[in-house]
Amino acid sequence: MSDPLDFTGKRVLIVGGSSGIGNGMAHAFLQRGAEVHVWGTRASAADYADEEGSDLAGLHYTQVAVDDRAMIDAAPDFESLDVLICCQGAVQYRRAEFERDGWDQVLAVNLTSIMDCARKFRAALAEAKGTLIAVSSTAGFHATIGNPAYGASKAGAVALVRNLAAAYASEGIRVNGIAPGFVATKMTKVTTDRPKRLEGALAKIPLGRMGEPSEMAGAALFLASPLSSYVLGQTLIVDGGLTLS
Repeated sequence: MSDPLDFTGKRVLIVGGSSGIGNGMAHAFLQRGAEVHVWGTRASAADYADEEGSDLAGLHYTQVAVDDRAMIDAAPDFESLDVLICCQGAVQYRRAEFERDGWDQVLAVNLTSIMDCARKFRAALAEAKGTLIAVSSTAGFHATIGNPAYGASKAGAVALVRNLAAAYASEGIRVNGIAPGFVATKMTKVTTDRPKRLEGALAKIPLGRMGEPSEMAGAALFLASPLSSYVLGQTLIVDGGLTLS
């Protein structure tokens, strides 16, 4: 029997794949034979050389700031695309998301750009009978104190997954999502760099530890593979049990 997690000959694009969770996913697909493209905000792959949690070796890099619709539209197209993972993310602190500029920027990155990417690559995904995976957050299921735009955008992404799944299924495109919990990335340093805050966060997780990007990658491989061929419109929570209480 063939290996359902062998992606040899498949083309994968990971938006937000330059670091963190997206980068972990990129290398998981690369290790399984895929041709992997990633989008990031910096001018070139070399600009990530000193970035913690970033390894662009073997990946095809393109600069695209997804809060700029013109950059999305101008990015290279594909005739056929097997997997599109929207892993872009933004958050603003110190109550910046309560202000119009902060709200608009976070919604543009975390929600609107997913729709823009889905629109851009719909034909390529249909050609490949491919898969779209939107990475949201457990914040889509509970309040996030001080971050209304982040929480609202992630809840919106969960709803968008359901709606796109229903709209695209007849074209052979499967749409699903992943909602990570507390994962070690540069976005969570606001907590991990503060011992007392970290201790409190871990106390809420039944498994007693943070997640790793590689563990989110496992969920992505499953949702992109034939193993999930009858899974549609679902957002898989990968959080070590954080949302159980």
